[in-house]
Amino acid sequence: MFIGEIVGSVVATRKTANMEGLALRIVRRITPEGDDTDSYLVAVDVVGAGVGEYVLVATGSTARQTQQTDTKPIDAVVMAIIDTWQINHQVKYTKSAS
Repeated sequence: MFIGEIVGSVVATRKTANMEGLALRIVRRITPEGDDTDSYLVAVDVVGAGVGEYVLVATGSTARQTQQTDTKPIDAVVMAIIDTWQINHQVKYTKSAS
């Protein structure tokens, strides 16, 4: 699992039938310190995250363990929208402060 920022969406009008209705988001990996990286991926969004929101992304077989992604060809899923995170008792991000 890693912290990411939603930076965009992917629209695919033709896809496998079991992927219908699943939103695809472009996610940029964020360091624990809150810095951007040059690492991006496309993830299925099952929580309704929007552009600019920080999220938790699960990858690999774990991505298929949500009710919406079970038995689907998913290898990355946005599984939570982050409210806050801290390292060594220091708050690195709080949603209300951004």
